[in-house]
Amino acid sequence: MIVEETIEKMTKLKLPHMAAAFRELLDKAAGSALSVEECVGLMIDREWTARENSRISRRIKDAKLGMQACMEEVWCEPSRGVDRAVVRSLSTCHWVSAKQNIILIGLTGTGKSYLGAAFAEAACRRGYRALRVRAPRLLDELAIARANGSYAATLSRLAKLDVLVLDDLFIAPLTSMEQRDLLEVLDDRYDRCSTVVTSQVPTKTWHEMQNDPTLADAICDRLVHNAHVLSLKGGSIRKRKGLEGKSKEERTEGNEG
Repeated sequence: MIVEETIEKMTKLKLPHMAAAFRELLDKAAGSALSVEECVGLMIDREWTARENSRISRRIKDAKLGMQACMEEVWCEPSRGVDRAVVRSLSTCHWVSAKQNIILIGLTGTGKSYLGAAFAEAACRRGYRALRVRAPRLLDELAIARANGSYAATLSRLAKLDVLVLDDLFIAPLTSMEQRDLLEVLDDRYDRCSTVVTSQVPTKTWHEMQNDPTLADAICDRLVHNAHVLSLKGGSIRKRKGLEGKSKEERTEGNEG
């Protein structure tokens, strides 16, 4: 009776995993050589691990990665500009604690978006808050926010993120107003948190994608000078996967025939 009351109290205290571990330990008590300290430690570890996994899952969900990406699945190959040692170093997220940026440059399909999402996922696992968003969509959101009076609140929300992934930046030339909005976002984050940028355009030509040269200087200064730049090379991964999938279907049809 006392045992059930204890488990019920644990549950009411919102310690369900500790209660489950307690019940399991009682079932094994007869042949167990564990001390009281070890039993308590096991119960606490079970609850702590479950809560930490829940927090990580929530951070990853809030990051809106748009894909299942992780550093362990990144295709590291020097020929495509992805060095294993560099990826391993960046996967520790030291760049986040140092308030540094990451810039991923490459043609369509080279894996920029996946790598950006993987960096964000790694940051979430280490306790940081992240968000991935396509740059054109964010600029549209800021324009709407300015019109409906939520501009300051939107900027404040973005400034609180430890990692902001701006996907497809400079996919089209920016207007002066879009430059101002982008500068506001980057200025709030400069030396306070980290930004990951993916772009098809090399950093040396970023000025050409912006209308106002003065704003362009300010934007590039806040993004580039403290950034790790990875230039992805090679053909489209999507195309390669598509051809591999097609080849597999052809082989299957051949076998069936």
